[in-house]
Amino acid sequence: MAHRNDMPGSPESPASESGFKPYVAAGTRLPEATAKAIILGALISIVFGAANAYLGLKLGMTVSASIPAAVISMAVLRSLFRKVTVLENNIVQTIGSAGESLAAGVIFTIPAFFIWNETLPGFHHEVSQMQIVLLSLLGGALGILFMIPLRKYLVEREHETLAFPEGTACAEIIVAGDEGGGKARSVFLGIGIGVAHKVMMTASRLWNESPSYEFKKFLKGGYVGIDATAALLGVGYIIGPRIASLMMGGAVLGYLAIGPLIAYIGGFIPDTLIPPGDIPIAEMTASQLRNNYIKYLGVGAVALGGFVSLIKSLPTIVHSFGAGVKQLMGGRGNGQVPRTDQDIPMSVVLIGSVVVALVIWALPGTNLHFLGVLLALLFGFFFVVVAARIVGLVGSSSSPVSGMTIATLLVTCLVLLKLGVSGAAGMITAMSVGTIVCIAVCMSGDIAQDLKTGYLLGATPKTQQWMEFVGLAASAVTMGFVVFILAKSFGIQTPQNPNGLLAPQANVMAAIVQGVMTGNLPWGPIMVGVMLGAAVELVGVSSLPFAIGLYLPLSLSAPIMIGGLLSLLVRRTARNSEDASRRNEKGILFGSGLVAGDALIGVSVAFLIYVSDGYRTFYERNEAAPLAGDFGPWLSLVAFATLVGIFWIMTRNRKVRA
Repeated sequence: MAHRNDMPGSPESPASESGFKPYVAAGTRLPEATAKAIILGALISIVFGAANAYLGLKLGMTVSASIPAAVISMAVLRSLFRKVTVLENNIVQTIGSAGESLAAGVIFTIPAFFIWNETLPGFHHEVSQMQIVLLSLLGGALGILFMIPLRKYLVEREHETLAFPEGTACAEIIVAGDEGGGKARSVFLGIGIGVAHKVMMTASRLWNESPSYEFKKFLKGGYVGIDATAALLGVGYIIGPRIASLMMGGAVLGYLAIGPLIAYIGGFIPDTLIPPGDIPIAEMTASQLRNNYIKYLGVGAVALGGFVSLIKSLPTIVHSFGAGVKQLMGGRGNGQVPRTDQDIPMSVVLIGSVVVALVIWALPGTNLHFLGVLLALLFGFFFVVVAARIVGLVGSSSSPVSGMTIATLLVTCLVLLKLGVSGAAGMITAMSVGTIVCIAVCMSGDIAQDLKTGYLLGATPKTQQWMEFVGLAASAVTMGFVVFILAKSFGIQTPQNPNGLLAPQANVMAAIVQGVMTGNLPWGPIMVGVMLGAAVELVGVSSLPFAIGLYLPLSLSAPIMIGGLLSLLVRRTARNSEDASRRNEKGILFGSGLVAGDALIGVSVAFLIYVSDGYRTFYERNEAAPLAGDFGPWLSLVAFATLVGIFWIMTRNRKVRA
């Protein structure tokens, strides 16, 4: 990365302990948090927050918004204003990426309350839009505040050790933006094509969204299918062939091996009920086999994968926790602090943390008494340190947020049971603690990446930290509305609503808390899932993506696998490493656009269903029997194949400069 340390009239930036000099010198004053940057960043935060809320509830995945936000920022600001600085673009991506991170924390936990309302007789705990907003603000504020004392150690002193991949990539893109914003074209084309495909498939119901075939005789109990959406294709390309193949491996094992095996055994006991199933196995469809048995295998495997990820990170956890406490207790020293080393004062951090804790305690509808608040603060700080260190090593996408949240929930449940708090009251308390911690962990990972970007560019940390609160507030205000609309329009998948949004992480959280607090957890299938995850780990393969594939339907893993294969093909057919890097970058930007366009129309459709009874009737009538009739499944496959072809062409198109 080049450095802007020779600007006229600006003193040389003092080098860090490692000799690093930022792109913009510490003595150089450039506009940062301008009105145009704040407004655009807030809009991006809202849009990507809503899109990722939909994507996460539907698929259990969220896509990082930092890089698309940086690219969109360059394109929009440079087209509207003559003078735009790299530090303004940095503020846009800082604010804009907050929405995606908040969405992950919310959709991993909040839907558990909706699930319990649908599935548990006598359980009634309505979560209002305002409660979602307040929980988002409080958990997010904790994540930001707890990260501030760790910045100097994790971002500066560990500069040579912790790469922060997304943060570094954002800095490179913003620096490249000084030479023009051509990369934005790939993102916008992806958004347009994703919107067009989603409108025809979902909004207009021209063809089936998820064509599938269930085996009736040969391999009875198994099925094949594909959720032919642009979002899943883009996700598959972004995560790459290795993770995609691990997910597909779990899906194949679950739905083409274990499912048929259960159906085969069930055929010999046609009149026997095997809990948690409520009808004989011989009468179950492939979908019912998943909901009653395979899903719990996935719960066990996901739990094992999360804990293994934590165990592998124990040296990092111990070191980071000790360094964080030392940094929190230490002082800044005397003398003038350079602009690039100015943080929000420690007094503000401490007072803010106390205020947030008091508001959490007073928040109605969460059952968070003093012990609950204490657990939220302890787990919050501990896992914020862990998450910030882990994203510095492997990036946000590989951070085991689910594992950290599950650990929080299990320990919280056991503590509450020890103190005599159980049943519905204990479930509400435990999930409220888990929600705050999960949101804090997600936000801390985001601000850690953003601060790394700012460190490389020469931004003012204090300004970025305040702007992170702006991004949190902008997305939190809309998050309650979006999640509420999605839950009320589509519903969350339960036995009573098999076609609802999957919300896989929330289902896992709900099952674990409910099982521990009520003593009704089906431990048999869960422990088998744990053993499956352990077996995968023993052969030297990461069990977490495998476990997610085992939990999700095969129809979701199939398009992700196709996207991963497309990514592999793009690299393998490149002329050289430079050509491979150029084409892959185009693919990532275009894939991000597909995800955003698809998800935004998904949110729009949910809104139409919510406000219009006429559209709801149209949607439900054509969900199984689309306007294309019997040709719907075939048209879906043709449209998806066309989408793959366009994706391939976009990675080769030389007119879209990278």
